[in-house]
Amino acid sequence: MTHRAKWLLFSPLGLGVIGAGACLVHWAGALKDAAAPAATWVPAGSLALVVLNAGVCLVGRGVMEKIWHELREKPAK
Repeated sequence: MTHRAKWLLFSPLGLGVIGAGACLVHWAGALKDAAAPAATWVPAGSLALVVLNAGVCLVGRGVMEKIWHELREKPAK
């Protein structure tokens, strides 16, 4: 798989995962505000943060692949 293909895969995927993580963070916060037991909203919030951070990692990987594409695959001018 080329760096360009990886960049085109990881960047949009990461943005989608960040969006999902942000929605989950909001949902966990809503559980807390609704006075749900801590055994409910703490795991939900932890999962939300894991998903959000995974999205950030995917976007970071996409940025790295874009840089590698620019350095290795683009023809020199």
